[in-house]
Amino acid sequence: MKTELISRVVTTTLATALASIALAVPAEGATAAVSVRGGTHHASDSSALQAHVDTIMKTGTVGVVVRSTGPHGTRNATGGVADQATGDRARPGDRFRIASTTKTFVATVVLQLVAEGRLSLDDTVEHWLPKVVSGNGNDGSKITVRQLLQHTSGLFDYTADFPEFASKAGYQANRYATWTAEQLAAIGMRHAPNFQPGTGWSYSNTNYVLAGMIIKKITGNDWTQEVTARIVRPLGLHDTLAPTTDSRIPGRHLRGYSAFDEAGPEIDVTVLNPSAGGAAGAMISTTADLSHFYQALLGGKLLRPAQLAAMKTTVRASELDPGWAGARYGLGLMEVPLSCGGVYYGHGGDIPGYTTRNGFSADGRRGVVLNASGDGSSDSSSQQTQNDLIDDELCR
Repeated sequence: MKTELISRVVTTTLATALASIALAVPAEGATAAVSVRGGTHHASDSSALQAHVDTIMKTGTVGVVVRSTGPHGTRNATGGVADQATGDRARPGDRFRIASTTKTFVATVVLQLVAEGRLSLDDTVEHWLPKVVSGNGNDGSKITVRQLLQHTSGLFDYTADFPEFASKAGYQANRYATWTAEQLAAIGMRHAPNFQPGTGWSYSNTNYVLAGMIIKKITGNDWTQEVTARIVRPLGLHDTLAPTTDSRIPGRHLRGYSAFDEAGPEIDVTVLNPSAGGAAGAMISTTADLSHFYQALLGGKLLRPAQLAAMKTTVRASELDPGWAGARYGLGLMEVPLSCGGVYYGHGGDIPGYTTRNGFSADGRRGVVLNASGDGSSDSSSQQTQNDLIDDELCR
């Protein structure tokens, strides 16, 4: 089954292996809890948030952390455990792997470089990365930087041919392996493109591996260094990391669990060399830091108006409909219709053991960030409940 880092819903639609059949049961006494900070909230608001978390937990999710932010303050809700071995309860400040939510950070850096006049969105991939995108019908001279960020390049998603994300044995054999961006891109080039550039939309992690390579070609620095220097440090995101090869998650964190759609119990998949995801999904963060990032981004603190407008200029992404009906995709940013009218912006992220969901108003003032661990978090009913939580919070 095809594996990628944005949505377990999408992967099951396109085909292959990370959906879950095993359910993880929280340790006895690992009850959920809501905390409120700043502003004034009605009790019903906190109860509704907790009710959504409780519903997510019933799907077999191991742990859940949620942060809802708006003009009246911030609420945090948690459920389940951070670690099945110790029974430690999930806490609002726990770190987790954010997977494809990384893409918004990477797209932001590319757009900052555009604003600085160091590249154009209409530059070809061949211009910056000669001979990298070639073979089997792939042609970098026909693909633009914009198409990489927008997923309209047609390039094959390397994670669909990647053993580390496909099975328990593949994970256990490769979890400490270091992958270069060139190696990941080369996996994508083994396959013919899905369509000619600009003629369709299909989510591909290969696009963002290439975007990270372009960042390095222009700046001389790895994408992790540029994200850290341009976003993480200026915003004071002290719990956000753009790691290179360190397989650990430092500090308090949610542990990830997955059965890789195989018989038998879930295994602990917390340890992972992040180079497997690279610029497509290597980062680690918390609900608070991701909230601050999207607030700053959509509030115009990271990009100039022209580049923010380009990021929010979207195309239809029907491939995402099973998880987000009517979804559109910009440059590293999803646009999702709200049930009450209007839209929200954000970017989902999935990697074995972890599911990240988020959504923010156009100005960033209202937003929700959620992370859930374990295979139960990737079940279709669980994902619908996660999206319902975001919709309900933003529509209040």
